[in-house]
Amino acid sequence: MTSSESEMQARLLAQALPFMQKYEHKTIVVKYGGHAMGDNSLGKAFAEDIALLKQSGINPIVVHGGGPQIGAMLSRMGIESKFEGGLRVTDAKTVEIVEMVLAGSINKEIVALINQTGEWAIGLCGKDGNMVFAEKAKKTVIDPDSNIERVLDLGFVGEVVEVDRTLLDLLAKSEMIPVIAPVAPGRDGATYNINADTFAGAIAGALHASRLLFLTDVEGVLDKNKELIKELTVSQARALIKDGTISGGMIPKVETCIEAIKAGVQGVVILNGKTPHSVLLEIFTEGAGTLIVP
Repeated sequence: MTSSESEMQARLLAQALPFMQKYEHKTIVVKYGGHAMGDNSLGKAFAEDIALLKQSGINPIVVHGGGPQIGAMLSRMGIESKFEGGLRVTDAKTVEIVEMVLAGSINKEIVALINQTGEWAIGLCGKDGNMVFAEKAKKTVIDPDSNIERVLDLGFVGEVVEVDRTLLDLLAKSEMIPVIAPVAPGRDGATYNINADTFAGAIAGALHASRLLFLTDVEGVLDKNKELIKELTVSQARALIKDGTISGGMIPKVETCIEAIKAGVQGVVILNGKTPHSVLLEIFTEGAGTLIVP
């Protein structure tokens, strides 16, 4: 390494130090999924980011999705995916596949990537340690023809009703990094598939996390000129939804951020998971995405 390269590394570390001190001993929940999950180099970079957070004295928790992988496995098994109101109907046969893919292959793949960095990751789902309980999701849509509200039966699609942080608190005191699949039991004995964004929000809220990061395939929230908005309050975010600046698929993402803040998260960030080391860029610099705060 040349002296100029050494000087550059020293400057970078000096710039990162205040942020390391800011988040030391704090909990950061990262929702990982989408495009970043299917790319080997991005997956490796993500694992390195999570390992470095742990090595810096931060308590990282990973929650992951896996919609495309579930769809591919259902297709391979000859099970047709049915959708209601844009949401996958999850019958008894489908929820078995969902649990197998989410809590099995995807979860262990992420655990292995983090373990390859030399850190210790442990794969979990909502069932472990009675961490999360769910109940059948109640979703309604307005029929465009009759304008009558209709209740959707999505089968074993659930919403979080209870989070017990006992196991996560124990892991926070250890060297383990939890990697959690969004599958949880109900008090009725059923298994429920839960939207990974809302699951991550519930976990982060219960832990009063310092940050919840949503890795997406966009830079963050954009203004009317398509420029990145670095920070928004909840009231500002609601105003941008109302005036149409925030539209389409970004609306449910921002609404999930608002719900997480109401649940107790100090700040939620929407950022581009397709950027290598996006987690480090967000935590150890001035920020890489859109931060939403109370």
